[in-house]
This record gives sequence, structure tokens and C-alpha cells, in this order.
Amino acid sequence: MKILAVCIGQARKLPGKSYKTGIAKAPVTGPVMLDSEGLVGDAIINRKHHGGPEQAVYIEGGETLAWWAQELGRALEPGTFGENLVISGLDNRDVAIGDRFTIGDVILEATSARSPCATFAAHMDDPMMVKRYLKAERPGIYTRVISGGMLEAGQNVTYAPFAGERIGMAEFMDDYGRIPQEKFARYLATPVNAKIRAKIS
Repeated sequence: MKILAVCIGQARKLPGKSYKTGIAKAPVTGPVMLDSEGLVGDAIINRKHHGGPEQAVYIEGGETLAWWAQELGRALEPGTFGENLVISGLDNRDVAIGDRFTIGDVILEATSARSPCATFAAHMDDPMMVKRYLKAERPGIYTRVISGGMLEAGQNVTYAPFAGERIGMAEFMDDYGRIPQEKFARYLATPVNAKIRAKIS
């Protein structure tokens, strides 16, 4: 696996919307500094739902984006889904909470799945995009930064699955906001997003 693109965004308004968003991201050339809050220079506007240490870096797999390009019938430039990293050879369906990605000195740990919202649908200019995204069961991956450093396109990525019981990104997305009580112990046995952990502890 390799990093195909490192993407950051600037605050801007979407057509027909009054608020600004950082969802529109584009690939950058050269190395970018990564700290505990994410890529330096990447705009995070709505911090209630985006960004922070538990969602510092958003990953999309190259295999998943290729599937979406075919599904949507158009090319998808890196950053289209609002992702920070595109990783070659990665299918989002294979990733679970606690899986780790090592890139040089950087270590990222999966904490949760991306949940689609109205801003995403507006950005994609598709009012059905939220439903399509949920139905596809290929959600993007939010990660926390275990170890920071510099990231740039072309770097090798080492993928290490979580050693415990796996909760995949699709299962997390299905459970989001309404995790069944009988699953609490499973979730608490993983390094799940701290907000989720606080709700079910």
C-alpha cells in the first residue's frame, strides 16, 4: 500500500448554502505536517461533528474510490469525498476499529466510520447521496494520531489489523447513534472514538 494523495481543504461556501465548510479538499505536493489534530493547514469548520483528536485524519481506500467512480459514472479526483489520505490497495470494507496504518514515523488508528450528512450531499450535488452512501456500506475511516510526523504522496503504508474482536466500518455506520446494549462490551473492548465510549460506558 502507498499514499496516493494527501489532501487539505480551505473554508468556502457551497452553492446555495450560507455556511462555510472545509469538505472540498485537493491534493498537495510535498510533505505536510501531521499533529494530534490532523494535517496542518486543513480547514475544519464545524468542530462539533468534524475534526479533533478522535477524527484527526479521514482515510479513503483507493479501491473504494474506484468503486464509487464506477457507481457514480464519473472520475473522482483525490479529496472529492473530503478525505485527507487516499491509500492504494485499500478497500474500506476490510477496515475495523483499532486497525493501524504506519507511514514512516506516523501511526494512525481507526476510531470510527464516516457518517454522511447534508453538507456531503450538497458538495456532491446529489440529494440522494446520503442514502446511496449508507446503502453502499463502504464508509470512509476516521483515525486518531498515535504518532505524528510528515506525510506525502508516494510513501509506503503498513496496515496492521486490530488483534481483538473486529467491528468493521460498515457495522459501526449501521450502529451509529443507536448502538444496541448487547454490543456495548464489544465496542468497549476496542479503541473506539472517545465520544462513543463515553456514551456507552
